[in-house]
Amino acid sequence: MSAAPHASGDDKGHVRLAMAPPELRALVARIRRAQGQLSGIATMLEEGRSCDEIVQQLSAVKKALDRTGFVMLESAVRGCLTDPESGETDVEAVRRLFLSLS
Repeated sequence: MSAAPHASGDDKGHVRLAMAPPELRALVARIRRAQGQLSGIATMLEEGRSCDEIVQQLSAVKKALDRTGFVMLESAVRGCLTDPESGETDVEAVRRLFLSLS
């Protein structure tokens, strides 16, 4: 059984996100879909589409980006709270951190 990926720091104190390749591919796919939606919104604006339609698409892009951020955050938190020896994650600690963000 392989250990969970861990976040690591750089010399500036920034934490680098370490994600398993399938998780990373899923995030990249989400970002690419959002990128396509944004391009579509630009076209909608140029075509003079209704405000309702444009706002609906903007809302969808915002939700997609928010979800992407939360998935990244969850992965980072899990990496920080996973015991490298046992591979066990303190699920309650993860829950508390997420609740502190709301």
